[in-house]
Formats: sequence, structure tokens, C-alpha cells
Amino acid sequence: MKNKNYILFSFIVGFTVWLLATIAFRVAGQYFFITDNTVVLLTLYLMLIPVLGFLAISVFKRFDLNHLESIKSAAVMVLPGMILDTVCVQFFAEVFPNMPESDGNTFGSWLMFAYSIILLSALFRTSKRQNT
Repeated sequence: MKNKNYILFSFIVGFTVWLLATIAFRVAGQYFFITDNTVVLLTLYLMLIPVLGFLAISVFKRFDLNHLESIKSAAVMVLPGMILDTVCVQFFAEVFPNMPESDGNTFGSWLMFAYSIILLSALFRTSKRQNT
């Protein structure tokens, strides 16, 4: 029977990334999440692709996951952040007091893009193993 620790590990990775990112945005988001500069904003979106893609694939490889298991892992990875970010986006001004409230929409868009990268990393992953 395959070791199912990948589910718990995926959850821990997802929660940890959410927590660290939320702390970073709360403390210093106003310095790097600059929505009125197109180049900076585009860079923030584009940097998510390799960073989160690498993170997701690292988890998949660590547990030698097949395609279906990778999809499960990705879903579990994004769920903590997606659930908790509903509160962060709804109460943007209170959670991120150093950032202009007008950045809330762009921040929500950036979050959805980030979660999509994790999910797409699993959906388009190729594996030598067959689904079991």
C-alpha cells in the first residue's frame, strides 16, 4: 500500500506557504506589491510560474506521485490558502493595513493566479508511472 503521508505533507506545505506569504505582505507588501507600475506587477505575476511550479513538482517528486496523486496533492496544497485568503481579501484593509485598500482587487487576482499555477503543475505533469 502506498504511503499516504503526501496528503499531510501537501497540506503542511500549502499552509506554510500561505502563512509566510501573508506575513510578508502584512509586514512589507507596500514595498514590493506595487500595482501602479506595470513592469513590477507583471514581474510579480511571472515570477510565480517557476517558483510555485518548482515547489509543487518538488512535492510530487518527493513522494513519487503518479498523475492522479499529483492532482490530489495540488488540491490539498492550495486549499488552506484559498480558504484563509477569502478572509484576507474580504478584510483586506484590516489584514494588510500597510497596503492601499485599492490594491485588494489586484491582490485577489494575483492569488488566484498563484493557486492556478499549483493546480496546472499537477494537471500538466507527466509521469513515468501509471495511475494506480
